This record gives sequence, structure tokens and C-alpha cells, in this order.
Amino acid sequence: MRKDSIHTSATRGVSLKAIALGALLIPINAYWIMTTEIVWYSGHPTVVSLFFNAVFLLFLLAMVNLGVRRVMPRAALRDDELLVVYSMIGIASAIASHDMMEILVPALGHAFWLATPENEWATLIQPYLPSWLTVSDLSVLDGYYRGESSLYHAETLRAWAVPMLAWCGFISALVFTMLCFNAIIRRQWTEKEKLAYPVIQLPLEVAADTQRFFSRQLVWIGIAVGAGLEFYNGSKTLIPSLPILPYARQNIGNLLFTEKPWNVLSGVTIAFYPYVIGLGFFIPLDLSFSAWFFYWMWKMQEVLASALGLRSLPGFPYVTDQTGGGYLALGLLALWVTRKHFRNVFIHIFRRPVFEDEEREPFTYRTALIGFIGGCAVVMAFCLYAGMSLWAVIAFFGLYGLLVVAVNRMRAELGTPVHDLHYAGPEQMLTMTLGTREVGARNLTIMSLFWFLTRAFRGHPMPHQLEGFKMAERVNLNNRGMVSAMTIAVVLGGVFSFWAFLDLAYRYGTQSRIVGPGLWFGLEPFNRLTGWLTSPLEPDAPRMAFHVVGAAITFVLAGLRARFVWWPLHPAGYAVSSSWGMGVFWSCLFASWLIKWITLRFYGMKAHTHVGWFFMGIILGEGSARSIWGLASVFTGLPLGTGHW
Repeated sequence: MRKDSIHTSATRGVSLKAIALGALLIPINAYWIMTTEIVWYSGHPTVVSLFFNAVFLLFLLAMVNLGVRRVMPRAALRDDELLVVYSMIGIASAIASHDMMEILVPALGHAFWLATPENEWATLIQPYLPSWLTVSDLSVLDGYYRGESSLYHAETLRAWAVPMLAWCGFISALVFTMLCFNAIIRRQWTEKEKLAYPVIQLPLEVAADTQRFFSRQLVWIGIAVGAGLEFYNGSKTLIPSLPILPYARQNIGNLLFTEKPWNVLSGVTIAFYPYVIGLGFFIPLDLSFSAWFFYWMWKMQEVLASALGLRSLPGFPYVTDQTGGGYLALGLLALWVTRKHFRNVFIHIFRRPVFEDEEREPFTYRTALIGFIGGCAVVMAFCLYAGMSLWAVIAFFGLYGLLVVAVNRMRAELGTPVHDLHYAGPEQMLTMTLGTREVGARNLTIMSLFWFLTRAFRGHPMPHQLEGFKMAERVNLNNRGMVSAMTIAVVLGGVFSFWAFLDLAYRYGTQSRIVGPGLWFGLEPFNRLTGWLTSPLEPDAPRMAFHVVGAAITFVLAGLRARFVWWPLHPAGYAVSSSWGMGVFWSCLFASWLIKWITLRFYGMKAHTHVGWFFMGIILGEGSARSIWGLASVFTGLPLGTGHW
């Protein structure tokens, strides 16, 4: 693999050609994601850290570029231009993802279309919903829910225009705030701490020295294996009688654990996705070990609770609350280790120069701080105008900020393949701490519209920004040009993913052909909100206690890891290991940990490098095959491929 280095020579600017190409691909990419993940509920490129749709597009561009270099060298893309396109596609995909726009758009009409005398939404919820953020016209929503209609009628476009512009503006302001934060911490995390950024190793190898990378035999063997397995198993949708190779998710718990107290493990699954095993090979050994170790620790907690008769206590053993506390602790730790850098930045801004080569940063630090404060002000004004109380805005986005900083740090330092943290967002923490009455109906309603931010944290744009800056540093690219490319990606990603969802909804219908998410992604926050409003919750002391327990364990693990170099358990593994993603991928990480440990223990770093090339090929192969199946679904209107993870 390429060695990490900091370029000291003059940097190259981001070319208009790269930005234009990225902008051209974003609408196509948005429609592709929405079709595969929403219409067919298949593929799901945006639920793992390395989006396979972005990897496939980079692979395709790199191969085409090799041919162009031979016949028209001046027209070929440079390595940095390939990475700019990749970064733009990654950020736009995060905006369109399974945990962002795919959840936001379904929520905007549900409280009106699905209101009935029985659920009393007309009196419970509708009075608190801002008209400029939702769509209430039932004649407009008819085609959205029933399908066999068209988005492209004047009345329909007018009804959706204001909510679309408002939400895309809010998302742009929020993500810009993250960009400014990343601009401030980039130097500390990337150059001083030299964090590893494992997720970008493959894109860098593909783009930075394409010809050399694809001249390696092990890479092509990996591509053949990854693509071959995925194409073969995916063919079952065309040939139902075809026997499949059973490396996808299989339930083993209902066969192995049938007696009490072990029957609480009946939902345990096992899977050996080559793509995820490949990703796991590039993360540190202590994290991959900790991920599967702590996964089983959580399961043993459930077994112990069942043996002691504690499963009857609501929520016990409060696994989600423990991991929620763990994420908050990781966010605090990330800020703590950066405290000296923050101090130097503030000294530089308000007193005297500290940084001699500030021109290498995405913004000057003064501009980044002003941008961060300005972005926060826009987000706050949006929420206040929507009806939230000032204290609720500060509390909600304060907790949200800690969670996303934790995700950002985990990706930069460790490259964890999943970081979803389902159903443990700021609104859950606030209602747990204060009770629903104290939070208030209006605050709870607006927070429910933010379900697209807090349901899970898998496809988040913030780590992609920081990874983009790291890739720019590796190929000697100007970070300030990257800001323009990333900002365009956010704006276009928001608008076109919103459009793609609506176009598909009016053609297929969210209550008919669109599978599952088109309906229940919108139902989740409003069903929960109904429960809060009709059966108010009091402060939940046990849940708060287990949040503290989770945070304390994370701090202890971090302290042990800092003091003892041999300490094998990573605090991030504790935090990420109880989620849906780890339930699917724990066995993949066990396999990658075992392969990496054996390789390093018995064969050394040279063998590790060669095995790494093979796994890069595996990731490219399976990711490309999954992408091709997804694109085939778009063009044929058939659910092709192996389905979701």
C-alpha cells in the first residue's frame, strides 16, 4: 500500500473538469440509490462505511481513464481529479442515503394522509407541523401514496417546492457547519496524530497509481472472486432453481439455542460477505477483535438477564442505552484529545499567529470559526421558526454534535465498517432524562421531523468530508478547492435525491409497489410521537444510569488502552458492537481479524501487503457486481441481485 506522507510542494488546484464530472454523475447516482434502496429494498450501498456505488464509479472511471491516456493523454483525468469525483459521489450518496433523505421525504406527508379518527393525528400532531416543512394537500398526496401518477404537474410541483427548498437549505447549512468543524480539526487529526483513515485506502490505490494497481495479479484474482460470487448468487433471481453459495446472512440461533436461558440468542445470525471481510482486513486488529468480542458480551448479558429472571424488567439489560452512553463518551474523548489544538486555533484567531502555513487549510481558521458559528445560527433560526424552544434546540443539537463527532473520529482513526447506533438519538436521550411533558408537544413534533438525522448514523456525510481532505493531502491537492467540490455535492445531492424519491413515489406509490420503507420510514417517528403524546413518559432513571455506565466503561477502556499498549479491547468496539450492523457483520469481522492476525503473526508485513491487494480486489469485485445488479434493476424494473445485506 502507498505510504502516508505530507506534501510540502505547491499544491494543485481542483479542476473544473473534475467538479463538472462529479456534478453530472450526482443525479444519476441519486436515482440509482433511490431505485435500489427504496423501490426494490435491495443492495443498500449506503449502510456500510465504504459505499460500493462510489467504489464502482471510481473503478469504472479509472479503467476508462487508462484507455483515454493511451489515445488522448491530454483528455485523461489526473489522479486528483478521480478522487475529487469520488469524494463528491460519496458525499452526495450520504445525503441520499438510507439514513437521511430516504427517511426525510416519507415523513413529510404521513401525518396528513394517514390521519384517522382512531389515531387522532389531526388534533395531536397536525397543529404543530409547519406548513412550509410538510405537504398537507390530500389531492397532491394521492398520487404520492397510490402511484401511477406523475410528479410533473404544476399543482404537485408547487406543493413540494417549498418543503424541498426548506429542507435542502437546512441540510446544506448543517453539513456546512460540519465542514467548518472538519476544517478546524483536520491538521490535528490528519497531520499531528496521523490517524490511519482505513476507509480511503482502496480509493487512493485505485486513483493515485491506476496502472500499477491494476497490474497486480492478486488484485484481479480478488476481483474475479468477489464479482464471481456475487454474480452467481444474484443470478438466482433469474434462475430460481440455482443453488446458492450460503455466505449471506443465515440464522443459526434458532437451531443452536433452543433451551432457556440460551433461547434469547435465537436471533443470532452468521454471514461471510467478502466485501465486509475485505473492509475488516484494513482496520486495526484491536478494533476488529473488540467488535466481535463485545458483540458476544452483549449477548451474554442477555443470557445472564434471562437466567436471573430479569428479562421481565422493561428494557433490561439496556444495551442501546449503554452504547448510547459509549458514543457520547467517544465524542467527548475526541474533543478532549483535540483540546490543545483548539486552544492554539483560538490563540491564532484572537491574539497572535501560530500557524505559518495556514493556506493549506480548507479555510483560514478565522473563516472556519465564523462559518461554524454562522451555520449553527442558521440551524438554530430554522428550528426556532419551525416552533422549537431555544433550550430544546441547544440540547438536541448539542447531543447530536457529540454523536457525529464520535462517528467522525471512529472513521478517521479506525475505519469501522458500521457505526449505525439505531434508536438512541438526542430525542431519545432528552425524553429519557426530562420526560415527555417537560420536553413539550411542539418540541417533540419538530424533533420527530429530524428522524432522518437521528434514526441511525450509518451513511453520514461528515466522515466523507474529512476523508476527502485526507485524500487531497495524499495527492497534493488544494483543500480550498475541495471545499467548493464538497459544497456543490451537498447542494446537488440534496436536491436530486429529493427529486428522485418523489419521481419514483409518484410512479410506483409508497403504499403499493414501493417496498416497505416508503411507508414505515415515515410511520416510525409519528407512531412514536403518538405514544409520547397520549401516554406521557416520566424521566427514566434506569436508562439514565445505564447511559452513565456505558460512558464510564468507555472512559475506562480508553484509559487502559492509553496506559497499556498491549490492552486488546478498544472503546469504539464497545460502542459499535450492539447495533443492527454488528449483528449482521460480526462474523465477517471475526473472519477478517483471524486472517489478519494469522498473516501478521506467521508471515509478516510483506504477506500482509499482498493479502491486502487481494482483499482490495475482493471489495472492487463484489462492489461492482452489486452495483451492476442495481443498475440492471433500474433499467429493467426487476428486483435483480442478492438483495440487502
